Amino acid sequence: MAKTLKIVGIILFLIGALWAFQGLGVVGGSFMTGERQWLIIGVITAVVGIVMVLWANLRRA
Repeated sequence: MAKTLKIVGIILFLIGALWAFQGLGVVGGSFMTGERQWLIIGVITAVVGIVMVLWANLRRA
């Protein structure tokens, strides 16, 4: 279970980081580019991913 949480957390972090960079306008080529709402959604998603990874590591210990 902890391994699954960790994998899902890493995926959420990566997706959130991509969305955040698109919201900032760093990554182009999408309807999300330069849109502030995607920056906020991306940061929240990335934080949730980090929390899931940390929680999975604590459950393992």
